[in-house]
Amino acid sequence: MAADLRSLRILAIHAHPDDVEIQCAGTLLRLKQLGCHITIATMTPGDLGSAELLPDEISAVRRAEAKRAADLLGADYMCLEFRDLSIEHNDDSRRRVTEAVRRARPDIVMTAPPIDYMSDHEVTSRLVRDACFNASVPHYVTRQWDPAPPLSGIPHLYYVDAIEGVDYYGRPQPPMLIVDISDTIETKLEMLACHASQRDWLRRQHGLDEYLDGTRRWSAARGEQLGVAYGEGFCQHRGHPYPHDDLLAQILSP
Repeated sequence: MAADLRSLRILAIHAHPDDVEIQCAGTLLRLKQLGCHITIATMTPGDLGSAELLPDEISAVRRAEAKRAADLLGADYMCLEFRDLSIEHNDDSRRRVTEAVRRARPDIVMTAPPIDYMSDHEVTSRLVRDACFNASVPHYVTRQWDPAPPLSGIPHLYYVDAIEGVDYYGRPQPPMLIVDISDTIETKLEMLACHASQRDWLRRQHGLDEYLDGTRRWSAARGEQLGVAYGEGFCQHRGHPYPHDDLLAQILSP
């Protein structure tokens, strides 16, 4: 199994810089410890995440922060260069995300949940779901420069928790799988702390200044459900014809 794990490739793709760190970095760290290759992708560079810096300026800051966080994990990082609050589900977007999936060549994909508090997250979820399906279709052309070849099959697809684990009405969205991240929580928070500009933005825009504490508290709540100190929740997409075997649980569950 160890040799097989060293050949496994993981793609974690979410809307904005810091989303991956909040929702699944602890799990990615565990997978990296087992030898898996990790790629982190963000749909946007966080171009609207400042009231003081212009979009191009804050984008440069946040790309650099995302790269530093990925470096702590030993992961590749790429940005698909959509724009904040403007991610749309259309033909061009599907082809762009499909190209990213083909370039990462993942066995497992983690992405935003179908129901979350904002449109960028939900449209990302839909686009990644479509891209996982489209990526193995031989004649589906992405129209990108130097396109990557199609995948050999549909990767295993997992949705991370919605923010605070609830739907639009505040009702809990229970996970199908909780991964124990007790041994990786501190590095997860170290990765999140790389996104200093986002903490500044949340403090100004939403009156929130518990960026790290809030993430620790939510991880503790998921961990309590599993009977461990800290956890991260996932739901697997098992619609036809996506893989139904729970590869993530096979790798990480006791």
